[in-house]
Amino acid sequence: MSKLKVGVLGATGMVGQRFISILSDHPWFEPSALAASPRSAGKTYTEAVQGRWTLSSDIPSEVSATVIRDVQCVDEVCPESDFVVSALDMEKDDIREIEEAYARAETPVVSNNSAHRWTPDVPMIIPEINPDHTEVIPAQRKRLGTQRGFISVKPNCSIQPYVPAFHALWDFRPTRSTVCTYQAISGAGKTFDTWPEMEDNVIPFIGGEEEKSTREPLKIWGHIENGEIKATDAPVISAQCIRVPVTDGHMAATSVAFETKPPRDEVIDRWRSFQGSKKAEGLPSSPAPFLTYSDEDDRPQTKVDRDAGNGMAVTLGRLRDDEVFDYKFIALSHNTLRGAAGGAILMAELLHAQGYLEAK
Repeated sequence: MSKLKVGVLGATGMVGQRFISILSDHPWFEPSALAASPRSAGKTYTEAVQGRWTLSSDIPSEVSATVIRDVQCVDEVCPESDFVVSALDMEKDDIREIEEAYARAETPVVSNNSAHRWTPDVPMIIPEINPDHTEVIPAQRKRLGTQRGFISVKPNCSIQPYVPAFHALWDFRPTRSTVCTYQAISGAGKTFDTWPEMEDNVIPFIGGEEEKSTREPLKIWGHIENGEIKATDAPVISAQCIRVPVTDGHMAATSVAFETKPPRDEVIDRWRSFQGSKKAEGLPSSPAPFLTYSDEDDRPQTKVDRDAGNGMAVTLGRLRDDEVFDYKFIALSHNTLRGAAGGAILMAELLHAQGYLEAK
């Protein structure tokens, strides 16, 4: 099978680097055109990321000499790309405009950005949970006037630990929850070298993150109606989002109430056996198992457990009765893999398997 060619928008940033690292060793996809801001355009990839490469692995040899294009030059990137992945670091209005320009140029966009997450006909997908939301794409194509082009987005990194845990218990009807997320500095595109203020520090504010943490799960659990995705209204989620001095990995301390409280052993059994939708099974990036429950009192730990399932699995632990809600527990996922580039590539795999991403 010939690999699909993937353009990377925002190729020089931290998430763009993750995209390139994943794509360089992917069985279905390969990096093709690389695009970034005008200040990087015209440089080789190695030149553009010199002193800014954040991964422990080397820059993949197949892209090291690739000349970066201006992301605004849609007519140069699209002919070299069967689809593009987006990790742009720009104002939301500008991202919306650029992503839609690529889609209208008949090049599908698989986005890590939040700009189109609340566009009603743009699916926001966790493949194991809501793969059927791809069925809204024909309505989006009709609006855009395209045959191939569309936009699909990955939800925010902060919700990845707890949304799958709730979903595995969905038939008990979670009604309300409180979540406090402890989020790594890579979620801000930073390292300790570039953000020394984070050493020995905790910052109790991440702009826009609490709204994403409370609203985005409701769209994921929503339904398609008249060519749009309608969000559900439950569970009600209250969130606090805190930046902590950790390189990678977002942890969530979560409490949840249900219409019908499940037995504790049932909860753990559900988590340990949950793999999600069969439509996500067998995809190259799908972890098996998707959810893991740890019996140790001091797990999950960020440094120890964030790489579970090659960084694509979720680790749960410390399930206890809660004095206000029904249960409380700890959840952990890798924010730049499951929560960013890896989650977007998994979504692209689902879209390809369903026939939405094909060679031009």
